[in-house]
Amino acid sequence: MKTLVLGSTSPFRKTILEKLNLPFECAKPNIDESPQTNELPEQLVERLAIEKAKAVSSNYSNALVVGSDQVAVCDGQIIGKPHNYDNAVKQLSSFSGKAITFYTGLCVYCTNTKAAKSLVEPFIVHFKQLSEQDIANYINAEQPFNCAGSFKSEGLGICLFEKLAGDDPNTLIGLPLIKLVELLKQLGLDVLAHQTNT
Repeated sequence: MKTLVLGSTSPFRKTILEKLNLPFECAKPNIDESPQTNELPEQLVERLAIEKAKAVSSNYSNALVVGSDQVAVCDGQIIGKPHNYDNAVKQLSSFSGKAITFYTGLCVYCTNTKAAKSLVEPFIVHFKQLSEQDIANYINAEQPFNCAGSFKSEGLGICLFEKLAGDDPNTLIGLPLIKLVELLKQLGLDVLAHQTNT
């Protein structure tokens, strides 16, 4: 079996990939993640997912490398990480009663054949009407300053939502697992066929 490599050091993506019960390695992709001029969010995340997969592929001769990138979009604008309390308050206040779309780019790159399969998976988060107290309580509890959009959906962030809309809840955390299984199969790795009893 080819080596499976996650081109990310995100603990959240690592936890998601572990659900597939396959051995894999993690590698940090060092790439410039700056958007290009007039690049749409969907184009940005797909390009970066491909670049991340290719960036770590040079270290592996017989591998399938997974790259992933995600942005959140509200009112047509890409939302970054808040980095501090005041920015987190601004972000969450602006989301109150609105829907935020997360676009997650996914790429699987085969180091042998140089074949790359990629796609973009959307996921929509509908926010409740949030009071100033709701926002303050949440930020103080979870301090989501390194999370795009100022919340952790896998934690208390769920308290901020009215509903979630998408094909795969893993997408929101950063790795669309249903689609990943499909792409791996297209490149010759059948996840279920490689299960071993532990």
